[in-house]
Amino acid sequence: MNYTQFPRRNYLQGPTPIEEMPALSRVLGGEVNLYIKRDDLLPGSAGGNKTRKLEFCIADAMEKGADTIITCGAVQSNHCRLTASWSAKEGLDCHLVLEERVKGSYKKEASGNNFLFELLGVKTIEVVPGGSDMMAEMEKKAQELKAAGRSPYIIPGGASNAIGATGYAVCAEETVNQLNDMRLSIDHIVVPSGSAGTHAGMVVGMTGVNGNIPISGMNVSRPKDVQEEIVHKLAVKTAERLHVKGGVERQDIVCYGDYVGPGYSLPTDAMVEAVKLFANHEAILLDPVYSGKAAAGLIDLVRKGVFPKDSNVLFLHTGGSPALYAYLDTFRK
Repeated sequence: MNYTQFPRRNYLQGPTPIEEMPALSRVLGGEVNLYIKRDDLLPGSAGGNKTRKLEFCIADAMEKGADTIITCGAVQSNHCRLTASWSAKEGLDCHLVLEERVKGSYKKEASGNNFLFELLGVKTIEVVPGGSDMMAEMEKKAQELKAAGRSPYIIPGGASNAIGATGYAVCAEETVNQLNDMRLSIDHIVVPSGSAGTHAGMVVGMTGVNGNIPISGMNVSRPKDVQEEIVHKLAVKTAERLHVKGGVERQDIVCYGDYVGPGYSLPTDAMVEAVKLFANHEAILLDPVYSGKAAAGLIDLVRKGVFPKDSNVLFLHTGGSPALYAYLDTFRK
């Protein structure tokens, strides 16, 4: 696919590694061969998948003459951290609107990403109640900044619009090229599914290059049917932007909603187990909100025999390990 038609910054430093996870595979019974795509190793402060999306979103902002970026997320948002990171690198002001999805969960002096917002020089942080209209809150901030003579640009939560999802269409093509070079046949790909840009972009990219590898999303915030509709809607828009022939069919979007637990960012026993298994056996750090719950879903599907014997399954690691330090009590209790 041709991405040169879109403005794009050069944040990536080549493909992220695809690694085998033999120890974890053995611990889980040895009947499925697990691999991992290390998007946690992407550049940007402490890494993570949003860098792929921000290559396109921040480039679009700069082409439009923006000097200020506004974005939103939860109180420990990895997306907000990486937006602040690349804004700092580009000399752009960054303003955050944080949604307190769990009442009382925002703590100004918290560790994890909260601390990194401070280090990265975020200009303002506004905290709004869970369920707020986040786009309206960001528009309100944009009007304030315009009145002060600034030129703001709004990036939606997770950078999950068709511009940002383009970054994961790129990732799908990158992944297929790597697998061809490695002569590695992958039977299934598992990705976290939250704001939908990663999941939608991967499906669009896989369709665009005729990769023919099924992709399943592990929900981190919503029920299966709701999430599948959100992902499909964004995938259709992204496919249109990239002129993918035939588009994306509804049946191409598969989500699992069994691993969310009591709600977004709220810990589950399965998440804690997954984080510990990845750390203890593969020396890989997950995060407690996205990759931890997605890995819990992967582990459960392996244990239940959902993947045929001797399948090769690739897990997309979206990063986010700084958030672990805000969940110390969860892991030490």
